[in-house]
Amino acid sequence: MSSVEVRRLAQNSESDASTSLERPADRLDADMRHVLGVLEAMGGKRIEACTSPEARALPTLDMALRRILRDHVDDMGVSMEMRLVSGHGGDVRARIYVPQNDLATAARPMILFLHGGFFVLGDVDNFDASPRALAARTGAVVVSAHYRQAPEHRFPAAHEDAWAAWQWLLEHAESLGGDPKRAAVVGEGSGANLAVNVALRAKAEGKPMPLHLGLVTPMAAMLFDLPSHKHNAATFPYSTATLEWAARKLFRSKDDAHDPRMNIAGRLDLDGLPPATVILADADPLRSEGEALADAIRRSGVWVDETLYEGVTHGFFGLYRVVNKAMFAHGQLSRNLVAAFGG
Repeated sequence: MSSVEVRRLAQNSESDASTSLERPADRLDADMRHVLGVLEAMGGKRIEACTSPEARALPTLDMALRRILRDHVDDMGVSMEMRLVSGHGGDVRARIYVPQNDLATAARPMILFLHGGFFVLGDVDNFDASPRALAARTGAVVVSAHYRQAPEHRFPAAHEDAWAAWQWLLEHAESLGGDPKRAAVVGEGSGANLAVNVALRAKAEGKPMPLHLGLVTPMAAMLFDLPSHKHNAATFPYSTATLEWAARKLFRSKDDAHDPRMNIAGRLDLDGLPPATVILADADPLRSEGEALADAIRRSGVWVDETLYEGVTHGFFGLYRVVNKAMFAHGQLSRNLVAAFGG
């Protein structure tokens, strides 16, 4: 599928709602607006106006959530241990989440979780909520792995580390109490891009494949001229300018943006991928990329459960304690993961 076809697919999927997308902020749910208001009051500002260190020091949606909850965060009956896992360029930080109950009599299923941040921002600390909830809801051991980030480590460093983390999870499954034959990969944003690439590389090299892919607001095309890039160009805290800012830090040349590892919605070899859950946010500049990816996977003959959640922005998934749509999204993904693991 060419870049032109990716644009066409996204534009076709946009046709029914194109007249209502000029002011995405006006359509946000009250709970989403509340979180963004708290974030802005904490000093949140436009990422694209910052250097990389400045952007990494900005308050995050996770921090805003904790402010709202007054730091009374439920551990959900899940223990967490910090570990170092082997990355392609050396050890990287990871968090291991294990449900604490007496019901597990056999090895647990496993999930590799890859956080978002547009390959520049984010880490396993401020993406705690989602892997913790997935462990609680599915009964799986969740390995939330960091990866090298731009501009210090440009493309494809993160992709190499994600693959290394998948290999580490499979190799250490037994010591973690997990079953390597029942393993999935879940990613948000840039992490969703990495998740697809893990599965594609496993297929290409004849290595163990994940049973399911959880793709939350994925980065999938990097074209910046799709409908949602235009209609959601000024969303807060993540805008189209944020994506362009990240691309300048990630790529060594413009050709990197057309690499099939980045433009995954334009690939022709998506057949044979595991079933996928694709979760999209309406007020997200990445929405059209996710729609094009879901369509491309589906056209390849792979089962896709795609849902567009209205009234929320990119990054909403981890806000399930206060944003209703995020709670529904977690339920959707968790049900599909449990089914993939065999009930």
